[in-house]
Amino acid sequence: MTDITSEPQFDNFFALFEQPVQFEINQSNLEQRLRLLQKRYHPDNVAKNQTDMVQAQLQSEKASALINQAYQTLSAPDSRAGYLLDMADQAQNLEHSIADLDFLEDAMQMRMDLDDAIEDKDLVALQQLHPQITNRLANQSERFNNAYQNQDWQTAIDATQKLKFLVKLNADVTTGLDDVANSSHSDDDDLYV
Repeated sequence: MTDITSEPQFDNFFALFEQPVQFEINQSNLEQRLRLLQKRYHPDNVAKNQTDMVQAQLQSEKASALINQAYQTLSAPDSRAGYLLDMADQAQNLEHSIADLDFLEDAMQMRMDLDDAIEDKDLVALQQLHPQITNRLANQSERFNNAYQNQDWQTAIDATQKLKFLVKLNADVTTGLDDVANSSHSDDDDLYV
């Protein structure tokens, strides 16, 4: 009986998902590979090939957790950038504070605008903020990619720190859009009661 979590592919998330070791990835291929891996390491499929059901279940759970962690890491630009820096042994300064005061001022203003729009249930303001945030995400992603390819580690670290903030902001604006849209639909339902 072999331990599926010690296979070499589990040591490298890019290899596990059959992606090149680079910042730009194919999201569709990533999702297809996720489904294939989930099926392959599903407890029912693993148990068929092993005599010790308890051991097979434990191995399957461990493999599933690693598959999910790898998918989450590779699917988000901030965690993918951090993982690439870690692979290059350059992640030691990722937890330092962002020193770019212009970025921080801009980010703080976006955060306040977002919080106000969510509190006021202002769908228009949220819809205006969303492309601003996604544009900044795209710019920092490109900045990271160029720095990573050129092994400009300080710039890559700075871009990764900014990506972490922007990914969180983007998730919050997406949630805000959903919440405000759903609350306006629930108000419509009240008209038909």
